[in-house]
Amino acid sequence: MDIFGFEIKRKETEEKEAKQRVSFAPPSNDDGSLVVSEGGVTGTYIDLDGTLRTEAELVTKYRALALDPIVDLAIQDIVNEAIVEDSQEETVALVLDELEAPKSIKTKIEEEFQNVLNLLEFNDLSYEIFRRWYIDGRLYYHVMIDENKPKEGIKELRYVDPRNIKKVREVKREKTKEGVNVERVKSEYYVYNKTGFLKNSGSYSNYSIAGASTSAAGQQGLKIAKDSIVYCTSGYQGSDNNLILSYLHKAIRPMNQLRSMEDSMVIYRISRAPERRIFYVDVGGLPKAKAEQYLRDIMAKFKNKVVYDSETGEIRDDRKFMTMLEDFWLPRRDGGRGTEITTLPGGQNLGEMDDVVYFQNLLYRSLNVPSTRLQPEQTFSLGRATEITRDEVKFSKFIMRLRNKFSSLFLKLLERQLILKGICTSEDWKKWQYQIDFKFAVDNYFSEMKQMEMLRDRLGLLRDMDEYVGKYYSHEYVRRFVLQQTETDVKELDKEIASEKRDPRYLDPEEQEQFGLSTAGPMSGGEPPEREQPQSRPEPEREDDREQENDQDE
Repeated sequence: MDIFGFEIKRKETEEKEAKQRVSFAPPSNDDGSLVVSEGGVTGTYIDLDGTLRTEAELVTKYRALALDPIVDLAIQDIVNEAIVEDSQEETVALVLDELEAPKSIKTKIEEEFQNVLNLLEFNDLSYEIFRRWYIDGRLYYHVMIDENKPKEGIKELRYVDPRNIKKVREVKREKTKEGVNVERVKSEYYVYNKTGFLKNSGSYSNYSIAGASTSAAGQQGLKIAKDSIVYCTSGYQGSDNNLILSYLHKAIRPMNQLRSMEDSMVIYRISRAPERRIFYVDVGGLPKAKAEQYLRDIMAKFKNKVVYDSETGEIRDDRKFMTMLEDFWLPRRDGGRGTEITTLPGGQNLGEMDDVVYFQNLLYRSLNVPSTRLQPEQTFSLGRATEITRDEVKFSKFIMRLRNKFSSLFLKLLERQLILKGICTSEDWKKWQYQIDFKFAVDNYFSEMKQMEMLRDRLGLLRDMDEYVGKYYSHEYVRRFVLQQTETDVKELDKEIASEKRDPRYLDPEEQEQFGLSTAGPMSGGEPPEREQPQSRPEPEREDDREQENDQDE
């Protein structure tokens, strides 16, 4: 069976090196691939019942969990922090400062990165794409090209439901001359089935690959080339199996506990909130049968249960039904106190919500979201950094980790685009992929306030250390460790300072007065005024001249 899709041609040397790489340890399975051994003569059989069906069920459970209002609120906080849609700044930008390549190559890489973003429609669908990746824990895209013109690059990207596809890594186990069992990766591909793997029956136990006979269900998986699929995972893997989990996985148990607490609270309040009455009916010396009949007659006489049916709009009498909110009717014999009516009080302490609030906070902590964000009445403080809680700092680091994991989607798409168009080879990409970085947009206002506060604190510390600079601390130490200036920053700042010293706008006030310049400083803007010649000032009169003038007057 021919494999569907395209495959990027590697050099023969690379393929030989890959085949020669053997190890006693199994290949890394951090991407959740299904590792299978090489089959016999008839082909390779893949057991999908235990892996694929379980993974599909997890994805379905994650999506149902995301529909809960509280979980959805937490997801919104996470996605809004990770993806900032700002009109003044791009949502994600390419950083090539550390890339060791000519400027022309960098320009082409930036152009192809914009093409990748356009194919994803990332500028318009960035929120939805990141949310989908976060909830499912994985993201699949089918890369479509013109196989007759592969150098034109990627033509289209189509989303693939993760419940219908699975990555397979085929390994070959053999023994060396020394008798050591080693494993070698033979091939990697994807298995796709349009009906999905989420089935109630166990008929999906075997899927035939590479021409083997079909299973009992008559289903045959489609074998897709590795390069035709772009696969991005959350990187969160279970310890017991090779399944890739979503970040929502930790919230399943707290969410179930919260639902149970909320349901029990509703039932308790409905059943205990109203006050109920106890009717003690005096039946005298009547026999048991007649006493019961007499009690029923009294109940029917005084009982009124006219209800409104919201579905049909009718008003009917439901006296034959009895609920737990009904009054109690108890017979009383001779010697009692006669007919009596007492009232049972309603439920007490119905306003206590401590247990529900506890599980709500537990749910938020399981999603790595500060529990303070659950309280909408709480205002956001724009104070100093000392007011920032430890939970907010942990949350910001969590968002950075999510961005790094999600960036692998751009790297894989960029790899295929550059290799297809001949901008680089696979060998070049192995070196470049660690030198390419991505910068996500942040909230400008809050980031600016943070930078201003940090600069203010550094300048204050510099002012306090001024008398010790040159005595106990060097200028280089102050610039690196106090002002946090990198080596590049130091070179650029020194260059700018040297050029500004030759500009009359940046001279000292005394020097500016000599040239007749305004002391408004560089922030006043505009072009520097022309230098004027200093005006000649009248010389002060000397005492000898004054005495000579007095003699002439006399």
